[in-house]
Amino acid sequence: MTLNSSVEFKGITKTFPGVKALDGVSFLARGGEVLALVGENGAGKSTLLKVLNGDYQQDSGLYLIDGAERHFKTPQEAIAAGVSVIYQERQVVPYLNVAENIFMEEIPVMRSGLIDVKQLNARAQKVIDEFKLPIRPTTKVKDLSVAYQQMVEIMKAYRRSPKIIAFDEPTASLSESEISTLFEVIERLKASGIIILYVSHRMKEIFQISDQVVILKDGKYVTQLPTRSITEQEIVKLMVGRELGDIFNGLSRNEEIGEVVLRVSGLTNDYIHDIGFELKAGEILGFAGLVGAGRTETMRAIFGADRVNSGQIFFGGKQKRVEAPEDAIACGLALCPEDRKDQGIVGGRSIADNISLAILKKLSKMGFLDKPKERSLAEDAVRELRIRTPSVDKKVGELSGGNQQKVILARWLAANPKVLLLDEPTKGIDVGSKSEIYQLICDLAKRGIGIILVSSELVEVLGLCDRIIVMSQGRITGELKRKEANEEKVLELAMAGM
Repeated sequence: MTLNSSVEFKGITKTFPGVKALDGVSFLARGGEVLALVGENGAGKSTLLKVLNGDYQQDSGLYLIDGAERHFKTPQEAIAAGVSVIYQERQVVPYLNVAENIFMEEIPVMRSGLIDVKQLNARAQKVIDEFKLPIRPTTKVKDLSVAYQQMVEIMKAYRRSPKIIAFDEPTASLSESEISTLFEVIERLKASGIIILYVSHRMKEIFQISDQVVILKDGKYVTQLPTRSITEQEIVKLMVGRELGDIFNGLSRNEEIGEVVLRVSGLTNDYIHDIGFELKAGEILGFAGLVGAGRTETMRAIFGADRVNSGQIFFGGKQKRVEAPEDAIACGLALCPEDRKDQGIVGGRSIADNISLAILKKLSKMGFLDKPKERSLAEDAVRELRIRTPSVDKKVGELSGGNQQKVILARWLAANPKVLLLDEPTKGIDVGSKSEIYQLICDLAKRGIGIILVSSELVEVLGLCDRIIVMSQGRITGELKRKEANEEKVLELAMAGM
């Protein structure tokens, strides 16, 4: 591999029904550099990667690798030519071990036809040693952390001697320490002359890892600049076409907090201990803490998704038995889960199908679904929440992250909830869509809905919430009002007892 390798896109255009995802995109990426692709959801970043690896076929334009025009009809062709894409959703086989995953297409066999386990493990160990990772070839991938599962994917790509490795939102599920490990690996890949394409919404990462930045907007190329020559504010302005300013100061907030709608007392299971708090109508209550603090586990316990060993839950002053999500929904509770793609949406079904999921009984008569009523409900939600789509028939899996989140919110709003649990609602969403979600949250609070917001982005918790509860190691370590809260106080409580 030499530092003279390159991939060049020339006038790439890709159109889906009602949407031009890419519109004449052209730029050059070189070996030995990390090029960050940035832009709002729907800007065309992931679509471009899928064109490069043969998942999609461009309508016009071409791409050249090391000066030679290529056209891959399948991902297998791209892999054979040295192109690998590491997606946010891991592509490993969890019940196979590390060695079997790394050499999946080239498992060595003996003359007897049996797997040559000794040779397989030796080859895998050599790759693992190159990456300086503390894992064993014989470990089942399911027993590794999310970060190391991702490392297995990267090693699988690396042992094929790739020319190009593209990362699509690789850190969405990683802790800070795991991100550091990933970046060390990327630096080693970069040093070997591999072309690195890196898609992320996290500005901190872009400035930390990239050498060049390409900005896309509405499927079009905006500019390419050295990372060191541009600021975060300048990138945001080029991405969204406007100055964001302090979006939290510009929010229209609810000023009328009502009575207590939810009270939790002594909630305990294997992950959380003695959780107790109150939530009022129209209030936005934040839950802050470091990775593993127990915030998601608390929301799942309240919603009946996880078993509770002890504790009580009160809705409107009355104690309720919440042993399953159906019980929570009947009490007027709704949960937008952290894992949007696996737990929040049915990606292969339409927007209308997804929005109606929580109220199918209300939309049915004598066991038959009233399709016109379902469609009308979905069309109203698309208008109200400004979901960007050509039709309510479009599959939710084809929407951007921000619009997928709006579909989940629309589903629960159709059920008229009294309490809304939002677990990482802006995870993987661009800055422009975030501002829309923030205002939507405030609008829901104005309707009198009690909202609990779980977020790993401290600026969101501080900017949106009326009160903040901080957790550490499965316990509540403190509570702060908006006026007294700052980053230092929240972090001090988040690290209590550690």
